[in-house]
Amino acid sequence: MNKIRKFYIETYGCQMNVSDSEIVISILIKENFKITFNFEDADLIFINTCSIREKAEQTIKKRLQKFNLLKKKKPNLIIGILGCMAKRLKEKFLEEEKLINLVIGPDSYRDIPNLISSVEDGKNAVNTILSRDETYADINPVHFENKITAFITIMRGCDNMCSFCIVPFTRGRERSRDPDTIIKECQLLYNKGYREITLLGQNVDSYIWYNGSGIKRDIYKMPNINYNNLIDFAKLIELIAISVPNMRIRFSTSNPHDMSKKVLTIIKKYPNICKNIHLPVQSGSTRILKKMNRKYSREEYIYLIDQIRNIIPECSISHDIITGFCGETEQDHNDTLSLMEYVKYDYGYMFIYSVRPGTIAEKHFKDDVTMDIKKRRLKEIINLQKKHSYFRMQQSIGKIQEVLIEKVSKKDKNYWSGRNSQNVTVVFPKQNSKIGTFVNVKIHNIISSTLIGKII
Repeated sequence: MNKIRKFYIETYGCQMNVSDSEIVISILIKENFKITFNFEDADLIFINTCSIREKAEQTIKKRLQKFNLLKKKKPNLIIGILGCMAKRLKEKFLEEEKLINLVIGPDSYRDIPNLISSVEDGKNAVNTILSRDETYADINPVHFENKITAFITIMRGCDNMCSFCIVPFTRGRERSRDPDTIIKECQLLYNKGYREITLLGQNVDSYIWYNGSGIKRDIYKMPNINYNNLIDFAKLIELIAISVPNMRIRFSTSNPHDMSKKVLTIIKKYPNICKNIHLPVQSGSTRILKKMNRKYSREEYIYLIDQIRNIIPECSISHDIITGFCGETEQDHNDTLSLMEYVKYDYGYMFIYSVRPGTIAEKHFKDDVTMDIKKRRLKEIINLQKKHSYFRMQQSIGKIQEVLIEKVSKKDKNYWSGRNSQNVTVVFPKQNSKIGTFVNVKIHNIISSTLIGKII
């Protein structure tokens, strides 16, 4: 009888990588592998990698070195990297440093069984070919995080070509998934007990499906398009909201250039679509936005913010900001701070710019902002965001909010922890309630970035 082979997978980076790992788990389980959560027990170790920032790459390299210590005890151990870093660093890790046996890009997961067989025959194996149409629409991901919330990838790749970003080179061009498969997956998850889904894409607002195709550049070349039959992102989230009316729906990530008033109207219309929009701005300076190739100005971004506030007053808004981009002046930095003061975001993700090899910025711009200045500017941005986050959270005190119970609070086993529609964590005494249910909670306090309340 053949020994059951065990695999271990570790995931870094964005929610898309988490979703991809769930696809890989599904593929391996069908090949009679068994998942283990202890890497020392594994016959196969995968790291699903992120290349968006330099720090992530350094972290992954350290993990590979640790796994290679285990390989000295288990010579037949197979170590592989998946995802965004795979294509860019395959020569470095495979040939120069000999840290891995397998390199598999984001569009090559179906080939994993064949690649494993190649390694078992004594060869290293690589497949980082980018696909024009791969969406993994027919694969049901295996979810291990919890049985309440799940990610659903609705599109892959990106066509925007922001000058700082490596994603178009590591994940390829945009292609959207058949809406029927998305809706079926939502219904399947609901029937299994899941109560919240997050629709994922590098740029979800670019979702499009028409006449059997999800490739935008092909669709708009088609003659005599009947726009009534075209499914865009607004139409998709409406179809999902109707199909699973008791499932809470989130989505990420939006590009301000593509978000439409139509989407905002749909969010307002359906109570099961969360009132929370993650809207990366990256910079508050029109000059820097142009260098970043973001395709919108400061003024256009502010106009979109005003639309959100007018149409969905209760909507929370979060951001991504990069500080210290090539040529950023003190005035550009102050433009970012003043935009933050205007919006008063609920929360955000703030980073120092780091050069990503192969990007437009690396080829055409000079990384000329010193690290000391970058750190000082980042600190100012973080401090301002803390102030705004507290301001927004204060507005919840005294209000009754619907919360999905997700887990036991880490700090007190007598309390539940969940999130409200605005994606803020709420903790409250358990009372007569259980995980996976929606409860109304009256907010009475704030501790750090958490709301404290009581079920009513």
